[in-house]
Amino acid sequence: MSRDPLAEFRRIVTLRAHQSPEQWEASKNLLEETTFPSTIARLCEAVRNKELPPTVKEPLLCLFERSRPRRVQDLDGAALKSLTGLPPSKAVRALAVFFGLVPKAAAKWPVAHLSSEEVEQAVSNLNDPFHLLRRTDVASVLEIGAGDLSFAEELVDLYASELKQQERPFIVHCLDRLDPRSKLGGPLHANPERLQKFQRTEGLSFSFFGDQDMFELKELDKQEFLAPRYTIATCWAPATPTFAYEPSRLSETLIRSELEHSKGTFHRTRFDKEPALEVLHAGRALLFPPWKFDIVGPLALLNLLACRGLLCVLGSVDAQVFWELLAQLLEDSRYRPRDQPFDSANLPKIFGKVYHILTGLQIGESIDLAEVAALRRHYLRSTSSPSMDCVAGHFRYVRISRGAIFPGIPASSTARKFSRMVEEVPPWMLTLVPA
Repeated sequence: MSRDPLAEFRRIVTLRAHQSPEQWEASKNLLEETTFPSTIARLCEAVRNKELPPTVKEPLLCLFERSRPRRVQDLDGAALKSLTGLPPSKAVRALAVFFGLVPKAAAKWPVAHLSSEEVEQAVSNLNDPFHLLRRTDVASVLEIGAGDLSFAEELVDLYASELKQQERPFIVHCLDRLDPRSKLGGPLHANPERLQKFQRTEGLSFSFFGDQDMFELKELDKQEFLAPRYTIATCWAPATPTFAYEPSRLSETLIRSELEHSKGTFHRTRFDKEPALEVLHAGRALLFPPWKFDIVGPLALLNLLACRGLLCVLGSVDAQVFWELLAQLLEDSRYRPRDQPFDSANLPKIFGKVYHILTGLQIGESIDLAEVAALRRHYLRSTSSPSMDCVAGHFRYVRISRGAIFPGIPASSTARKFSRMVEEVPPWMLTLVPA
């Protein structure tokens, strides 16, 4: 959480209540005379099992454990107000929503029943994080930035038949910002043959959403085209420069200067009646989709993945994106110096021991990041994607693996091209469990 965990807790509790109008309305039932004692008992149990800062957890436990209230009036209203910022009745209802005591309305898409502790225990013993699909009642995957659907194809080829035999749901949803009608983007467009193949695959619920900003999902959610939560949320080859610069760390002026220095000068134009971005690089004029240089930063990506997946996997992460991602995952603020772009000269100085341990990993090796440095323990928020309502927690487990592809693990076509990119340093894979 922030430097004031109690203030942050009050903010999150109120935000969750506003984000869940149906659950908020249903929470009234928890205050009825016949259900109230059970509500308090369940709240007490939920607080015990929830990972919270001591300055939040201890007062909550003290509040609910010291007596056996039969009605709201029996609670310490002043204490509730200080903890939630709300009057007693609304405070109890908001806490019930926050701790998941109010059942959600039946959703179109089933969600796997696994706690973050169970997910961590499972994946910490798995070489292949996607094997989690074999250990859940619902196997569902959201791929962000799906491109040509090569990763989705490998995933379906590996798991569809097995899951069908077990009569378990297999859901694969893919998002990509490229407009299928656009003449820009070349081989990164969704492959039509793969789309047809998925539609013919028995036991698979597949959907592809093109021309879709990953940070603008409200309409898809409203129409229940997407599941509220997936077993795994994944992103392969996170886009550069979109996620290569963190706006909360680097100024807009510095980012633009870095882009012009490394990519070339650029400006908006049109190509065959559609908007485009023209980049002058090494004497050549290159055309890209108009949003190619829109900078969102890794914090927004981490937040999105944590909100959508019980497990998050980032594959084929290039070096530039990797270090910006890593800086957001570590606790010490020294890893996030203001207006200092990461480069080969300052990376060893900024990351110190962490840099030497991680760059010392051989291809195929992995390490638990918590063994190297303390993981960041606050709520992940991003100012570069204000349209996102979701507020994610920190990550309780992060595994770093070196390499683009790993035996038996599905990968994207970009990942499989890395071996031929002689000028590129080996990429990384991150396996993360949101708290």
